[in-house]
Amino acid sequence: MRDFVARRIADIPPSGIRRFFDIAATMQDVISLGIGEPDFTTPAPILQAGILSLQDGHTHYTSNSGILELRQAIAEQIQGLYGVAYEARSEILVTVGVSEALYLALVATLDPGDEVIVPTPCFVAYQPEVLLAGGTPVPLPTTVEDAFQVAASAVEALITPRTKALLLGYPNNPTGAVMSRQRLAELARVAEAHDLLVISDEIYDRLVYGGHQHVCFAGLPGMRERTITLGGFSKAYAMTGWRIGYAAAPAPILSEMRKVHQYTIMSAPTTAQIAALEAIQSGEPHVQAMVEEYDRRRRLIVGGLNDLGLPTFEPKGAFYAYPSIAATGLTDEAFAEALLNEERVAVVPGNAFGGDANFVRCSYATAYEKIEQALERMQRFMRRHG
Repeated sequence: MRDFVARRIADIPPSGIRRFFDIAATMQDVISLGIGEPDFTTPAPILQAGILSLQDGHTHYTSNSGILELRQAIAEQIQGLYGVAYEARSEILVTVGVSEALYLALVATLDPGDEVIVPTPCFVAYQPEVLLAGGTPVPLPTTVEDAFQVAASAVEALITPRTKALLLGYPNNPTGAVMSRQRLAELARVAEAHDLLVISDEIYDRLVYGGHQHVCFAGLPGMRERTITLGGFSKAYAMTGWRIGYAAAPAPILSEMRKVHQYTIMSAPTTAQIAALEAIQSGEPHVQAMVEEYDRRRRLIVGGLNDLGLPTFEPKGAFYAYPSIAATGLTDEAFAEALLNEERVAVVPGNAFGGDANFVRCSYATAYEKIEQALERMQRFMRRHG
């Protein structure tokens, strides 16, 4: 049967995250610091909006681009937060999560063999989706010594005649790193000098801590016309299962993305779109409350991991800690497997994100008390392996 499988698909490995969750699912009493999903239930007003939409019979297709009122609300939110103006009818596309938005951006812009520079470690889907779109991912390693930020000089060193785009994901999954405005401005100059497209995944834009302010790449001088901004509702509004995201881009680019969307998806789920509109209209107090709780957990897990002898970079965004496990002498996969088997704590190896074997990802999108218990179990583990 292998002869029926496309080579480009067969050569792409399955997600390194899911393998550990499949193992954990067979075990009892596992505390998961693995999955990047809020443990909060979607706030009640958003839930009720979705329920009411069903009761009122809103069970039909919407426009391919999404409900216009939602697109208008998204455009207003982007402008209000970051000062970037988009035309709702032609420059906003509602998608099935940010994952679809990324796929559309890549398929609509890449010709076979076009290169995309992808800073690593990064979200597990970035490099496979470049491959699925016919492009060539070019990894650009970042380091904890440089706060996992992308250096413009490093990008410039990788540019070839085939380089088409730079794919950024900040605040970063898995490191929790954020990019400073200065670093982003330097990248903007490189993008302009080499005529690069920038695909900026900003799904964690609202989850920032310590007084940090997220910088929208499209808001930098001259960048709106060469940037595809990806955003969504999964993380900030605890709406992962609703599968709702969006892309914002100049009309000539977005119209091509819409073509792919039309022929593969038709439109995002109507119920989820109505709920997303309610999220923008009334969800802000809930966002702020969740951010405060994530920040409390962030301080707990970072301090706890450091106390265990696992040096941990301080995350300023998203909801992940990225400790070094080098002191144990174990690889990331060996560490994760042993921790799961011996103490029933699930973490994700850094190599799942294109990182090196000295790190693992720990999500703090789980209850404070569970993080405390996980740290106690990890303390026992480190007595044996530290």
